[in-house]
Amino acid sequence: MGLTKQYLRYVASAVFGVIASQKANITFVQLRGERGRYVAVSACEHVFIWDIRKGEKVLILQGIKHEATYLCPAPDRRHLAVGYEDGSIRIFNLMTGESNVTLNGHKAAVTILSYDTLGARLVSGSNDTQIIIWDVINESGLYRLKGHKDAITHAAFLKGRNFLVSSSKDTFVKWWDLDTQHCFQTMVWGFVLLADEKRIMTGSSDSELRVWDIHYLDEEKEVGEPNVKRTKSPFENTEITEEELNENPEEHILTCRKNGSVFREGRDRVVSLATDTSSEIVACHGTDGVLEVFKILSEEEVNKKIEKKQKKAKKKAKRKAESGESDVDLEPAVERTLKDEIQKITNIKVSGKIRSFNFLLLPNGELKAVMLLHNNTVEAYSLNLTVKTPECTKVARITIAGHRTDARTLAFSSDNIAVLSASAETVKIWNRSTLQCIRTMACEYSLCSLFVPGDRQIILGTKSGKLQLFDIASGNLLETFDAHDRAVWSISLAPDQRGFVTGSADKLVKFWEFELAKDETSTQTRLSLNHIRTLQLDEDILSVCYSPNQRLLAVSLLDCTVKVFYTDTLKFFLSLYGHKLPVLCMDISSDSNLIATGSADRNVKIWGLEFGDCHKSLFAHDDSVMYLKFVPKTHLFFTAGKDRKIKQWDADKFEHIQTLEGHHGEVWCLTISPNGNHIVSSSHDKSLRLWDRTREPIILEEEREMHREAEFEESMGKGEERVVPGEKEGEAGLAGKKTMETIKAAERIMEAIVLYREETKKLEEYSHACKLAGKKLPPPTNPILTAYGNISPSRYVLDVIRKVKSSEMEESLLVLPFSYIPDLLTLFNEYIQLSLEVELVCRCLFFLLRIHFGQITSNQMLLTVIDSLRKNTIGKIIDIKDVIGFNTAGLQFLQREIEAKEDVTFFADATERFKEKKRKRRIRERAVLTVL
Repeated sequence: MGLTKQYLRYVASAVFGVIASQKANITFVQLRGERGRYVAVSACEHVFIWDIRKGEKVLILQGIKHEATYLCPAPDRRHLAVGYEDGSIRIFNLMTGESNVTLNGHKAAVTILSYDTLGARLVSGSNDTQIIIWDVINESGLYRLKGHKDAITHAAFLKGRNFLVSSSKDTFVKWWDLDTQHCFQTMVWGFVLLADEKRIMTGSSDSELRVWDIHYLDEEKEVGEPNVKRTKSPFENTEITEEELNENPEEHILTCRKNGSVFREGRDRVVSLATDTSSEIVACHGTDGVLEVFKILSEEEVNKKIEKKQKKAKKKAKRKAESGESDVDLEPAVERTLKDEIQKITNIKVSGKIRSFNFLLLPNGELKAVMLLHNNTVEAYSLNLTVKTPECTKVARITIAGHRTDARTLAFSSDNIAVLSASAETVKIWNRSTLQCIRTMACEYSLCSLFVPGDRQIILGTKSGKLQLFDIASGNLLETFDAHDRAVWSISLAPDQRGFVTGSADKLVKFWEFELAKDETSTQTRLSLNHIRTLQLDEDILSVCYSPNQRLLAVSLLDCTVKVFYTDTLKFFLSLYGHKLPVLCMDISSDSNLIATGSADRNVKIWGLEFGDCHKSLFAHDDSVMYLKFVPKTHLFFTAGKDRKIKQWDADKFEHIQTLEGHHGEVWCLTISPNGNHIVSSSHDKSLRLWDRTREPIILEEEREMHREAEFEESMGKGEERVVPGEKEGEAGLAGKKTMETIKAAERIMEAIVLYREETKKLEEYSHACKLAGKKLPPPTNPILTAYGNISPSRYVLDVIRKVKSSEMEESLLVLPFSYIPDLLTLFNEYIQLSLEVELVCRCLFFLLRIHFGQITSNQMLLTVIDSLRKNTIGKIIDIKDVIGFNTAGLQFLQREIEAKEDVTFFADATERFKEKKRKRRIRERAVLTVL
């Protein structure tokens, strides 16, 4: 296939300008052995690790495509679990910054992640209303819990029991027994916080934080005491209907009784409620910029507080008795209330609305809190809890690396090095190669900008109609010009670089020229602007553009037309009409032959400037086309739209060349470097993205094929619920979901089985041919088996199965047609007899038996295979258990030897928890046996 025209690919180079995205939370992480210094935040699809002491970015955890929505550090402080918008979860190593574990199960964005105490299990909640429990060690899903009717807001494991607590936007808090995988308790409040295992705090849409005491019913039972059927008590806040009681007659495992309420100062809803790892500090915030901090007092502190109240009550009673009052109790009783146990510490007032927070209580009594604000800012505060009246101190604020609001205009310097970005409050100059902000200057709401020739000054057009002239070296505002009465929407530099033209919503086009004026503060001259001409039009002006030969001036109007005037006389030349909505952007090619216009009607039209004829109308974006720019010295141009995409087009062949995807919000503007090698774009997600031109050619047919494959892959996770044979609709289900990776893994397994069948048949024919010939013939060879080291066909199938990721194993086996199952069962029997990957084979075997039980048991040909599998599997598993038991006994012996020698006790807490868990399990088993 010959190439008639070569297009070069643009690829994503870097993301900058965003400090922290608003869709995810902020959390402290331990890095380089230091706690309380580094925080992790999401930055679109990436995760940034910031050093809040220096305000520097120290590590980037690279994402792939979808935006990160939740971060959760592991208990070992070495790993970070990251949930994404597509429902996937990746676990990163903070030492290397790499991720080797990907868990796919949710169909919508992950909203919550939480580890258990040991870090062996991970719970995830999503916008798809479901909860999944993951085995982190085996890197696979255990089961899916269904029951909530809206997005999950919080989920947490209980430390001493195999329970899970979850809350949702459906206003319910549910308690799950993970042994039986069902919900045994429901409360009608949302946003749960576990203070300890015997207390729960909930926040809702009012200013009241409700505190509930958790009463475990097995704590007061004797060994062997049976469960008794109970009805709902009016004092228990449980939502259990009579139908549920009839279906589940046994007594519930726990009850929740309201202890009292803690009232917040804020009157709005509770957005976030959290506690530290020691459960000593509780903090919450609403939709404002105030974080309220509470302390849960220890038993000793509570007793001291009650003693003081007792003394005051005695003094008061004594004074009343001395004043002659009768019936005065000299020993008054003081009741213990919730106010005695939970004390308000302080309010932390921040500079903006809080999106998320995290805090850390250090051993020296210092509380470190870090807040992610809605205006792309991270603030850190310190609080000394050892003093009587702690004061809050702001210790750090990360702001320089990004704008507070969306950047609405961009510009490249003439040397391709500096990039200008301006928003509603600041204008920043960035170094393209290092992506560092080298200058920040306060400005008004900017809509358009340009570098003055020489790259020493910049000009901004503002929403108020002013032109602001800045000096880059000093960072000072040189002069402000009242150019227009309304917003300056567009600015275009004259090709002779002596001036520029501005277009405004006040229906005026003004021509300006550069001049030197005397500086008022010194005797030197400086750059200034001089207004020389004005063009009055009948409609608001949205965009203006000079032709590169400076012969024509194109003006886009609110009446959906583009008027073209002669620059020298300002006489009308052409009217370009055809768009159904106003033209928001346009540009003229470097040879002044073509003009391309982008409109809010989602179309791009290519016109000839000689006669004003429309060459082609292209449906460009799924939403308004916000920006359009030609690549210098070519007829290629880029468009940016509200559909979050940037597209490249050929104005000669009218073809779509490439789509640049990466932004997670509307793309407002872009700029192309004068040499055409770099593009910078700005989006509503507050990020600036750099795209570089490579030497890799683009073949359009291949590009379209890749685009179709990507669309198919995205549609895989959005299909209907898969039907699993034998599975009933209930509270629990399989954890995984069908993805392109699971389909490819299933195809590889099927190809391996087909190769096994063919090679087995060839070996039989080969042995038969040897018998007939009476001599040994050269054996048949398969190039695939030869490449794997001349292994047998059955070993090749095992290698293929072994290479399937643990998290994708069940879904891959679920895709397999039943015609391949008999061969797999025969191979599994062979593997188990040879003691090859017994654990992996047993896992696959049990899953296949579970989902194909009816077909397998009804097949007479498989009965002998199943019977052989039963005998071999039991024997091999007993052998493995013996080996594990022997190794455990050896480790326990070494532990006792070391403890006796060093006079220390290893794993004391874990041992006690294990014994307590074992004792309670025996109690439940005896109670069930008694009932039966």
